[in-house]
Amino acid sequence: MSTILIISVFILGYIAIAFEHPLKLNKAASALITGVLCWTIYILQAKSPHIVTEELLHHLGEIASILFFLLGAMTIVELIDSHNGFEIITQKINTTSKKNCC
Repeated sequence: MSTILIISVFILGYIAIAFEHPLKLNKAASALITGVLCWTIYILQAKSPHIVTEELLHHLGEIASILFFLLGAMTIVELIDSHNGFEIITQKINTTSKKNCC
């Protein structure tokens, strides 16, 4: 029964993300609320909350490593952009035919 409830919450959250503009909801907020609700339902139905806590910490660690990587990558892109690095690259591209570029 809890599996059906978790799937229902996930589908509703996915719909909220897909219809961000008509619903006037931020997709990040919808995603966070969906995740919290799914984990809460999972923890409440678990036989051993200790095992669920370990699973949650494992997944949070993976998410944190991805976020730290993205923050570093975004910082590098912003530094290149602030020094017109992308403009220099695009000036070096001298393609006149779209057929031969790719």
